Amino acid sequence: MGSEKAKGKDKGKVREQKVPDSWEGILVKPLPPDYIDVSRYQIRQDLAEVVIAAPSNRFAEPVYFCIEAPLTDSEKAAVEKVKDILTKKLDFPKFEDLEEVRKAVLQGAAKVLKKYGKALGVNPNDSSLMAKLQYYIERDMMGFGPLNVIFEDDRVEDISCNGVNVPVYVYHRDFESIPTNIVFTTRKALDDYIIHLVHKANKHISSAFPIVDAMIYGKHRLAATFREEVSPRGSTFTVRKFRERPFTITELIQAKVINSLLAAYLWLLIENKASVMILGATGSGKTTLLNALTTFIKPLYKIVTCEETPEINIPRENWVRFVTRESYGLGSSERGRITLYDLVRTSLRYRPDYLIVGEVRGEEAYVLFQAMATGHGGLSTMHAESLDAAIKRLTSPPMNIAPSFIPLMNCVVYIERVLVKELGGFYTPARRVRNVWEVVDYDSYLMVGEWDPVNDAFRSYLGESSLLRRLGVRHMRTVDEFLTEIERRRIVLDWMVRRRITDPEDVNALVLQYYERPEVVVANATAELQGLVDDYSEASKTPFRASGPSQ
Repeated sequence: MGSEKAKGKDKGKVREQKVPDSWEGILVKPLPPDYIDVSRYQIRQDLAEVVIAAPSNRFAEPVYFCIEAPLTDSEKAAVEKVKDILTKKLDFPKFEDLEEVRKAVLQGAAKVLKKYGKALGVNPNDSSLMAKLQYYIERDMMGFGPLNVIFEDDRVEDISCNGVNVPVYVYHRDFESIPTNIVFTTRKALDDYIIHLVHKANKHISSAFPIVDAMIYGKHRLAATFREEVSPRGSTFTVRKFRERPFTITELIQAKVINSLLAAYLWLLIENKASVMILGATGSGKTTLLNALTTFIKPLYKIVTCEETPEINIPRENWVRFVTRESYGLGSSERGRITLYDLVRTSLRYRPDYLIVGEVRGEEAYVLFQAMATGHGGLSTMHAESLDAAIKRLTSPPMNIAPSFIPLMNCVVYIERVLVKELGGFYTPARRVRNVWEVVDYDSYLMVGEWDPVNDAFRSYLGESSLLRRLGVRHMRTVDEFLTEIERRRIVLDWMVRRRITDPEDVNALVLQYYERPEVVVANATAELQGLVDDYSEASKTPFRASGPSQ
């Protein structure tokens, strides 16, 4: 992706007919006039927006359009020239982090445009034009080129390219999987772009090493294949986007992913170092729910997390984060490789109160269960489509958990991506906690909560809880006392939702306040929700005492 220098005797003058194209082979299709908007929103004010549109005269799936402020040929040439100058002048290795590089690029672009703007054929006194040119310079040097709009769109969860002459697809929060208006038209363009992405992860991809699984800056998760070595249609890539600000438990309650009663129940379990495993398919929201539940961990507890890709984000100081490392040896050499098993084993020397494993899928499960057997709290996720499937995976190679150890996983939560019926009879994609089980024994599970798909509501059977009875024996409290405590926490969570407290730091601060002075927080919540509290106290008697189906 090189830039072309202006040619001719007058080096200060850029000839429009010689406009270079850094992204040749990447086609960004315009929005057709016969398409009607389904959704439209800004990404960068007046510079970049997203339009999701569909044909007005025929039935067809909507298309995700990346719309950026257009550049004239002279403006394109100016952008390329400035990029070329900055690439030569900036000493990139001296910068401490990417934010410093970004600032240097923007400041350098502003200086070059101000000094050489007229020679480049642009007006340096036009502030809106300068903002547009700086946007493109930053987009190309620090961002993701023509796909940058997609990367900056918080509503996009996944980006995937399946080959040449096939639209890039996105998984959108509101529209699920839809094509975009971006197409790689040549194999060289796709190969170059994948190399561009892989370099952002400080990794290498080639015909000798055609598969890469890495994290690019922004903590986005990249998987890529190179040329026809393993994918006959040519290079491919997919990016699982990382949300910098994690969803909080109040946002999940607002979105009906879980209700406040089940969230309060999990809060009580986590406070008491119970072990919770979250099950679900790929993209079901396991890590999102796990992140939200970490807010409930007591403030003075020491937390250790072990992950392959750093996705967990906990607003606590007493937190140690471990991440695996790939081998630096050639070929099949395992030299220098650090696995989840290594990390989980090492984490026990840190005396964690809570050990969190991002995803359990190998021999690290054995060490995790050993930790839970010695009194450590445990949080983890696992790919499984049911509790039975999860138990089979846990007791089979490579995990090999003994059946007698299975009850150490006290509670299992199953989350799923579903279709929910909206007003008007339309179905929209959503995520819901389908079931909450307590593991009584290897082959004995008690359902304490479930989602009713007909009414899009949750049912709870906490009065039948076996785990609350066991906690009661340990802490010399009755089940009724625990149910009363769960009710208090439900009121606090509903109060936070009603007050729209969704920022992670604010949610964390209120949870900490509850641990320090619960009576004050409950009194404040009760005062603001007085009209609702009476309804809660009446309605709560039935779900707490109802007999729930066991599985």
